[in-house]
Amino acid sequence: MTVIVAAAVVKREGRVLLTRRLQGTHLAGFWEFPGGKVEEGEDPEAAVVRECREECAIDLEVVDVIEVAFHRYERKDVLLLFYECRLASDREVQHLGVAEHAWVLPSQLRDYPLPPPDERLVRKLQAGR
Repeated sequence: MTVIVAAAVVKREGRVLLTRRLQGTHLAGFWEFPGGKVEEGEDPEAAVVRECREECAIDLEVVDVIEVAFHRYERKDVLLLFYECRLASDREVQHLGVAEHAWVLPSQLRDYPLPPPDERLVRKLQAGR
C-alpha cells in the first residue's frame, strides 16, 4: 500500500519552516516539512493546507509542487509531494499536532534529523532553488 503525503515548504525571511514529529508516531522525533496524509478522494493541495491548519494553525496558499519523492519503509510505501507554499495570514505557528517548530536556514537543514526521502529536497533548497 502506498500512502500519499503532501508537505509544505514555507519560507520566511530566508528560512524554511520545519516541525518535529510527536512521540508515539511514525518517525517520532524526526523533523519534517509540515503536512500530512492525503485522505481518500482529497486533492493533495487541499490536504497540505488542511494538515498545516490542523497541526500548526497556519493558513497557507499553495504556489507549486517543487519536489516529489518515493520511499519504501518496512511497513508502508510513501509518495511525498512537496509544495512551495506562502503564509496566507499572520498567525504564528502553534503546536497542535507537532512537538515543536523551527525556522531554519537552508544551510542548517542537515543539523536537523529529517526522514530519508527529504534528501533531494534539502539539496535543492541548499542550492538556492
